[in-house]
Parts: sequence; C-alpha cells; structure tokens
Amino acid sequence: MLTIRDLHVYYGGIHALKGISMDVPEGKIVTLIGANGAGKSTTLRAITGLVKARRGSIELKGENIAGKPSHHIVRSGVAMVPEGRRIFRNLTVLENLMMGAYPRQDTAGIQQDLEWVTSLFPRLKERFSQKGGTLSGGEQQMLAVGRALMSRPRLLCLDEPSLGLAPVLMREVFRALARIHEEGCTILLIEQNAKAALKLADYAYVLETGTITMEGPGRELLENEAVRKAYLGE
Repeated sequence: MLTIRDLHVYYGGIHALKGISMDVPEGKIVTLIGANGAGKSTTLRAITGLVKARRGSIELKGENIAGKPSHHIVRSGVAMVPEGRRIFRNLTVLENLMMGAYPRQDTAGIQQDLEWVTSLFPRLKERFSQKGGTLSGGEQQMLAVGRALMSRPRLLCLDEPSLGLAPVLMREVFRALARIHEEGCTILLIEQNAKAALKLADYAYVLETGTITMEGPGRELLENEAVRKAYLGE
C-alpha cells in the first residue's frame, strides 16, 4: 500500500531523514521504533504532507504523494493520530468526531462509522455532548483515534498513542488497534512502548538518527538481543 524510497527530509541545516526506504503492505501493521529524535515523527509528518521531502518518493497505491498538500493525502485515504492527541478542546466529542468526517459526503456511511467508533470506544458515546478539553487523557486519546477513523482511512498512522496513559488505558487502546486491523485497516505505528508495538506488528523497522538500521518481523525483532538491550530495557 505505502512504499517509501530514498526519503530525505531536512529541518534547515539538520538532515532529519537520510534516505530511508520502507514498505507498509496492505492489511498489515508496521511499526517504527527508535530513540527520541531518531526521525520517527518526521517520517509520519512527511507521509501526511506536514513536512516536505527534499528527495525521494512516497507512493500510496502507486501514486507519488510526496509534496502533495495534506488535504489531498487525507482524501487519498491516509489519516494520522498525532502525538499529543491534538483534539479540538472547545468542541464537543461528537463535533470532534464529525470533524474527522469533514471530507466525506456519504451521510449513511458517516453514521455507520460513527456507530463503529463508539463500539470501539463506548465511553465516547457517553460523552457526546462534553467538551473535548474536559476529557481524561485516555479518553482524549480514544477521541483522537476515533476522529481519524471517521475519515475511513485505508492507512492509519499513529504517533505515540500510549504516551502518558496508565497501563490499563494503554491496553484498551492497543485492543482497539487490533480490532481496527481486523476490520481491514492498514496501520503504521510509532510507539514508545517498543515491546507492545513489536508484539502487535507484523513487521518492524528500527530508526536511528535518520537511518533505518534494522528491520524484520515484529516477533523476530522482539527476540533480537540488540533490540532488547537498546529499546526493551533488558
């Protein structure tokens, strides 16, 4: 579904991504792990058009979306759950969710997806009329995921979805991701909890200072001694 080749991104004079190449096959969960500052978020920002690539290609279903505006990329089927949730704090839960469906015109499909999102996160339905800013951190994360799903994405990108969550809420978010995947959505996941990410992922890449240094099936990297020492605290 997504093919990245020789991607270079700069922030001024800083070479943030140094020619990375990776694939996200349709129907799979792929995770990108690495230390802070390795370039993980920059990779998602490049995919979604929030930063421009200096060189390289980003192909979605054969279309090169590198350099395309973000609204075009969303309409092409990519949605992102950003780090820090970035919900609309002054809008209600329902209004936040409907903002995710903004590019769509299919009223019946939107209602169907709203019911699906609230089946994933029942707490959101209980709080439809509540302002997003009054939700707990875990509920805000559920809202951010739900808002992204309302665009009916073919590729869902998530940047640190468990950041700042209590373990019980983190497990709830990961259970929801597994259900989303079961429904056929392709997922690209950046996650600080490398163990949880590698257990969930079909395939994984390790990013260090803008370069991919290792890749392989998630369970295989979970057992890799270098990965365990560097990212699993073992």
